[in-house]
Amino acid sequence: MAQTSRNIILGLIGAGIVGGLVFVTFRPEPIPVDLHPVARDHLEVTVDVDGPTRGGEGVEVVANETVVALVEPISPGLLDARTRQQAEAAVSEAEAALHVAQTELAQAREDHIFAKSQFDRTRELVDRGVATITRLEEDQQRFAVADAALEAADARIAQAQGGLRRAEAALVETGPGGNDIMCCTSLYAPTDGVVLDIDEISARPVVSGDRLLTIGDPNRIELVADLLTSDAVSLPPNARAMVERWGGPPLEARMSYVEPSARMKVSALGIEEQRVDVIFDISTPPTDGPDLGHEFAVYLRIVTFEDPDALQVPLSAAFRADDGWAVFRTDGTRVVQVPVTLGPRNGRFAVVEGGLATGDRIVEHPRDDLTDGALFEERTTF
Repeated sequence: MAQTSRNIILGLIGAGIVGGLVFVTFRPEPIPVDLHPVARDHLEVTVDVDGPTRGGEGVEVVANETVVALVEPISPGLLDARTRQQAEAAVSEAEAALHVAQTELAQAREDHIFAKSQFDRTRELVDRGVATITRLEEDQQRFAVADAALEAADARIAQAQGGLRRAEAALVETGPGGNDIMCCTSLYAPTDGVVLDIDEISARPVVSGDRLLTIGDPNRIELVADLLTSDAVSLPPNARAMVERWGGPPLEARMSYVEPSARMKVSALGIEEQRVDVIFDISTPPTDGPDLGHEFAVYLRIVTFEDPDALQVPLSAAFRADDGWAVFRTDGTRVVQVPVTLGPRNGRFAVVEGGLATGDRIVEHPRDDLTDGALFEERTTF
């Protein structure tokens, strides 16, 4: 009987040891995690872009007084044999037309003199009662017709002379001295300011609409931000921007306007993008160091969203779940997967619009093997 009781006790002890070993072997180990408390803090969402300045010092010009460019006609080209013969034939034809017009003018003058003398003679006869009023009216009508014919002959002379000059112009070629005898057109500054940029220093052919130079206000410095159109339309009115990396302390700027038309640019990755220039005015000009000038390099951080008391979580804690976002929130010794609604975000944090409350602790950088209901242990406790 004693032997049996001892065997039972030893069996129970052995079973307990085996059960303990099995529990220790197969029990789930807590997963080490980094925790972050959900809190309220200031949050800014910015669009960062490099942009040059526009405006500054330069050569002063006065509106309608300062000549900024001289435009002269392009030299005519050389004539080949066929073109020259055609032009010379046109000149001969124009000279003949002028001779015909001169002959017609001489004839018109003689007809005019004769018609006038006939009218004067008939008027004297009428005054003496020898001729009738009907004859006087007929001579008066012939005199009026002759007068009109004389004016038409004079106009044909001018027309023939113009045709001759046009035909002779076709024979003009570039010769020694170039276009020195041709008159140049002076272009005057359209407004007061300073010359900021000259597109081409040397003489070159231009067409209507070509930009020759840039004139700006020396007392106004603009910042030009080249943005995607999708970013530009999201900017609030009078958007604030911080100006950095210009060689001095950060400055503040405010959006002035968005250019009315965008343009297509190809990015460094070969992607076609629609971009537009957004213009900013500096609201806190530099007080120390050199002033900003035209085409100076600056770095803009344009604020698209700002909340001084935003409930936020680090982006490193959020992950995609189904069609939305989720995080792992701690619940005692285990983590719970919680769906969340995220709002505006920057490169590190996002605004929480639903699913979490202040003081909740969430897992940062969750591991792939971390699942809903898993045991955890904070990494700082190791």
